[in-house]
Amino acid sequence: MMSTLHEAQILSIAQQGEPVLAQLAQAVSNPLESEVQTLIRNMHATMLAANGVGIAAPQVFQSLRIIIVASRPNPRYPDAPLMEPIAMINPEILWQSTETCLGEEGCLSVENTRAQVARAEHLKMRYLNQQGEKIEADYSGFVARIIQHEVDHLNGVLFVERAELAQD
Repeated sequence: MMSTLHEAQILSIAQQGEPVLAQLAQAVSNPLESEVQTLIRNMHATMLAANGVGIAAPQVFQSLRIIIVASRPNPRYPDAPLMEPIAMINPEILWQSTETCLGEEGCLSVENTRAQVARAEHLKMRYLNQQGEKIEADYSGFVARIIQHEVDHLNGVLFVERAELAQD
């Protein structure tokens, strides 16, 4: 589903405190533009290199409404389900369940911090895929958690702002 990673570049990841992480990201007007396709390829390579399960364009200093959702077992998330990576351009949460679940999250932009975050268990999403086609799909569980975490980045919110930090 994702374009090949050959010639992809590993990008710098913005860290907590960088202004780009607090901004509302701009909609992508032409998802088929070569710059957008290259950005998606580079975001995917950057996420893989950092053992992430998702990444948002603001995390690589691009204030655009693009996320990649790519759950797979890795050293940071050994129990993550395996899925084909999905690039979501201009993603919108159309509906989310009132049923929530608490789960541990980390973030490539907030190093060495993990916390419990309550997220909706089920989502209905609308987005453009890498070919510019409009998609509507339902997601649940860990994948829904990744989507909500990444959409938060598009709205200038870091997971630590939502976290219920465990008290000792």
